[in-house]
Order: sequence, then structure tokens, then C-alpha cells
Amino acid sequence: MQLQDIPRVKTITKEDFINHFFKPQKPVVVERFIEEWPAYSKWNLEYMKTVAGDKLVPLYDDRPVDYKDGFNEPHATMKMADYIDLLKKEPTKFRIFLWNILKEVPHLQKDFTYPDFGLRLMKSLPMLFFGGRDSHTFMHYDIDLANIFHFHFEGDKEVVLFDQSQNKHLYKVPHSLITNESINFSDPDYSKWPALKNAKGFKTTLQHGEVLYMPEGYWHYMKYITPGFSMSLRAIARNPKNLSKALYNVFIMRNYDNLMRRIKGQKWIDWKNNKSIIDTNKALK
Repeated sequence: MQLQDIPRVKTITKEDFINHFFKPQKPVVVERFIEEWPAYSKWNLEYMKTVAGDKLVPLYDDRPVDYKDGFNEPHATMKMADYIDLLKKEPTKFRIFLWNILKEVPHLQKDFTYPDFGLRLMKSLPMLFFGGRDSHTFMHYDIDLANIFHFHFEGDKEVVLFDQSQNKHLYKVPHSLITNESINFSDPDYSKWPALKNAKGFKTTLQHGEVLYMPEGYWHYMKYITPGFSMSLRAIARNPKNLSKALYNVFIMRNYDNLMRRIKGQKWIDWKNNKSIIDTNKALK
């Protein structure tokens, strides 16, 4: 893959962010934007165990999609205290995905403020993501193609990004938001996935207190090098094309995919994965 480092700045003004990153839809890491937040000094795994240890949290791993799985259906549940103990004890594939902190632990809202990047953030949807060493997400993009601000806390996290223009190289699975699940984006096998050699994207490693901006519809793969967690804030897609695609994903694509799972079962999942290879190799030739 042809990956360049995501640009980094120490801090940034609203005007510079809009002009240099939002308008051209380019990612950026802001290294020292949240040092005044109480969360900057308070938020770590032990603190989350203290304030949310009794909460039952949804857990996901990297098992292949099964036709029986509902959309974003968790693979397991566990109390937060037990999950954090597991993170500290040993590597685990289990991750927390899209955990709404306002709903579960409302007083955590006091630890951060909604930054003014010049975009209207969805204040009802601050989401937390946790992972253990070497756990990772599939390469995917978000169903609403939102502008995402990803605030990282504790540990190191590897990030790989692509924009939508790279779809033809990524073995995108049809009627879904993921690439072929067999690809290891940390160390891809180019003999098996040759089109990836043509994919042009971005990479970085996030550390505590850093903020990553991911533009509308960007593909993202994230791997926890060490145990840690992040919070995402989002703003709706501004590009009319992306906004219409988001509406299609939510109201048509998702429902169609669920219907086909019920009708065809695992054959539908297998067909989609095979189609991702056929379509990408056809474009490669």
C-alpha cells in the first residue's frame, strides 16, 4: 500500500482547520488540543473502571461476519470492571464499539467540552471505543459518512485511512461498509490481495491526548498496539453526494442486506466476500 503520514499540527484554529483540512477533505492529527479538558489528565482505564465498573458493556471481536448476526450486534457482554481487568491482564480480541457515554455515565460529560472546529457536532452521540493489545477493527467506513473527530486516551493506536476514491483497490464487500475481512491491513499479503499495492492512503499512530480528524466517508482500520480507548464526536456529512449516500445506507442498503441474510443465510455472506475479490481483480486487470 502507498501510505503517507497523516499531517500533524500542535494545535489549530477553526479557520485553519476549515481551510486546510475540512474543505479539501484531508485528515489531520492535532497533538495538543485537549490539554485543558479534565479528561486529559483523568481519563485512563483505571478511572473508567472506577466510574463505570458496574456497567454491562457490549463486546466485539474479529470473527468473520455471520448471517445470524444483526447489524452491530455484540458478540458478548461483560461488566466494565471485568473487561478492564482483562485488558490489563492479557491480549484480548474483545473491543467495545460505539458505547454512548452520555447514556451510560452522564457525569463523564463534565470531563470534556465540545470543541469548535467550525462544524456542528452531534452532541447526543459521543461514543467510546476500547481495545486490548493487538485487537483491531475491520477496514470500514461509517454508515452516515460523517466527519469524525477521534480523541485518543491511553496507549498507542495504529490507524490506516483511505478515501472513497480508493474503493476499487480495497476489495470492498458489496451491500456493506467493510472490505474483505481476511485482509490484515497491518501486514497485507500482496500475493493474495494484489490490488492493495495500488491503494493510496494515510497512516499514523495515535497517543494519549491526540485528536484525529477523519473526513467524510473515509475508510479506517484501527489496531490497538497497547490497551487503550478513544472517544469520537461527529458532524453530519456536508457534501450532498455523501449525505444522500448516508441516507441510502441507513434506509435501503442496511435493510436490504438484513433481508438477504434472512432469505439466503450464510450463502449471502459468502457470495458478498467472493464478489469483493472478483470485482477488485477485474478492476486490477
